[in-house]
Amino acid sequence: MRLGISSFTYGWAIGVPGHLPQHPLGVMGLLNKALELGVRLIQVADNLPLDQLSPEELNTFQTHAVQYGVSIEVGTRGIAPDHLLRYLELARRFVSPILRVVIDTADHHPDAEEIVATLRAVIPRFEQAGVHLAIENHDRFKAAALADIIDRMGSQYVGICLDTVNSFGAQEGPEAVLKVLGPLTVNLHIKDFAVIRARHNMGFTIEGRPAGQGQLDIPWLLQELDRMGRDVNAILELWTPPQERLEDTIALEDAWARSSIAYLRSLIAG
Repeated sequence: MRLGISSFTYGWAIGVPGHLPQHPLGVMGLLNKALELGVRLIQVADNLPLDQLSPEELNTFQTHAVQYGVSIEVGTRGIAPDHLLRYLELARRFVSPILRVVIDTADHHPDAEEIVATLRAVIPRFEQAGVHLAIENHDRFKAAALADIIDRMGSQYVGICLDTVNSFGAQEGPEAVLKVLGPLTVNLHIKDFAVIRARHNMGFTIEGRPAGQGQLDIPWLLQELDRMGRDVNAILELWTPPQERLEDTIALEDAWARSSIAYLRSLIAG
């Protein structure tokens, strides 16, 4: 298991809709963050889409990553075949062992039948390339539904990018998700959280926390994956709550990244 950061470790610094920094963090900035933290693994996801970079930007990023010994994992959103194959080529270029994918886009929410039919058409290309398609559990589908989709694919090159918080959107917590999807996991997103009761007592809020400072039992999580024989890379993601000023949010996000990596180093040697 290797420890890494993601473009979703620094979501606010990169920019979210309606909250764009004056100087957004790009791929080279993300690489510098990794070097500052002493990690040698980056997952570049759909909030920093690699296919929108110029050839010169891609070359510069790749050259510097190789120079500093930083491995790159590639991620995207959407399962249109031409899109997946374009990103497969990017994964091959960066020698990424996985292509992490979120199924849904803003205007496409396929059902299980469409997902299986669509992915079956492209999986032979992933098998030929030796790249695993890592489907992230992301809100809409329960763990059992995702497991069924992967089982129907019938390929060892289709697995799960296990996120520790996303499935709350499908009314499932980490324990339930890990029990079903742990054996299928090919990549891990460590995202700590706290479930907080509203001040008026009528409802709850789920907020992000620095790794090791929330309610996620990270030692248990890693032990369970090890017991299941899943030696996968662990990528830190953060849900940093917004502050009054964007610059304060970005500063908090950076502080959370530093404290999270410091904590995770006590658990992950790679």
